[in-house]
Amino acid sequence: MDLTFTPEEEAFRAEVRTFLAEKMPTRLSDKIRKGQHLTKAEHEEWHALLNARGWLANHWPVEWGGTGWTVMQRFIFETETALANAPRVLPFGLSMIGPVLLKYGSEEQKRHWLPRILDGSDWWCQGYSEPGAGSDLASLKTSAVRDGDHYVVNGQKTWTTLAQHANMMFCLVRTNSDGKKQDGISFLLIDMATPGIEVRPIKLLSGDHEVNEVFFTDVRVPVENLVGEENRGWTYAKYLLTYERTNIAGVGASMAAFGELVEIARTQRRNGRPLAEDPQFAARLARLEIDLENMKTTNLRVLVAAGEGAAPVAESSMLKIRGTEIRQSIDDLMRRAAGTHARPWIPESFEGGWNGEPVGPEWAGPVATHYFNDRKLSIFGGSNEVQREIITKAILEL
Repeated sequence: MDLTFTPEEEAFRAEVRTFLAEKMPTRLSDKIRKGQHLTKAEHEEWHALLNARGWLANHWPVEWGGTGWTVMQRFIFETETALANAPRVLPFGLSMIGPVLLKYGSEEQKRHWLPRILDGSDWWCQGYSEPGAGSDLASLKTSAVRDGDHYVVNGQKTWTTLAQHANMMFCLVRTNSDGKKQDGISFLLIDMATPGIEVRPIKLLSGDHEVNEVFFTDVRVPVENLVGEENRGWTYAKYLLTYERTNIAGVGASMAAFGELVEIARTQRRNGRPLAEDPQFAARLARLEIDLENMKTTNLRVLVAAGEGAAPVAESSMLKIRGTEIRQSIDDLMRRAAGTHARPWIPESFEGGWNGEPVGPEWAGPVATHYFNDRKLSIFGGSNEVQREIITKAILEL
């Protein structure tokens, strides 16, 4: 599944591989390979290593700490880091609020917040979804009322990923209830240490603490933390979501997972024969490879458009749909390949320091948790059903 690279691109790929071999701690890649969770400190350690090399915000403009990489260089970097089991670069600061500030933020906001994203001073979380406003995000009710030089925020956000670690939130709030619901939304930057904020964990089926509820009671946010114009937040929110959906597609991660699946199919035996020789399994594997190749091409098209300053809408939604479906299909084939070894459920085995005996082959350990956790991929960031509506409206110009 290799592309043909120019000599310059091959040299860059070699540079990335050398960096990963020399600088990425083996204990981090081992945890990723085993499906174990990274601590906050470990995420920050990886970000710091990339930032020291100047590669952390590789999609930002050079004047703000970006790399000036071509689309192919960014694609190579994403692919090689995934294949090497490098930790995922968390998107909230770098790929979500960062691009919004670059396009819509004031000069003061850029000068203050962008360097803090790079050096790790701030850990951001996303305040979008609410109990009554998930895929129908514009129905949000969390309010912000102007009071002098502050907004007073009241309401609730839910499914807030890693809010337990965050010190900052970019948050959609309602500043006007008259007229079309999309027209009364504003985009605020909120310090999570502000009095009146409460973070409550939501425990997942696996026992993980990944997402949270966040409650706001008379939380005072400085007016200078408003991004852009009041009541124009829906425009900024949609711009951010195009980056989020592209990131959710996870092309590099799917390529790495597919490569592992191919190797498992070659070595795992059933009824005395390799899985790769089972006609039904082989047919599903071939279908996945075709879909992944098509998604890879679409991903490059979206990256080219984004690099030219566009915010692709239909293309991002297409990538989100296919990317999440492909990842779930990979999970499903992994589960089928593991057979009965996918059944044991030992939550402690996904934490660092686990010394218990493995159940079945090592690769089968994280199969169940990945299968169940990745069911969310087709829901968050705007459900795939909503993405199909977006594609229809964008293409038919409705």
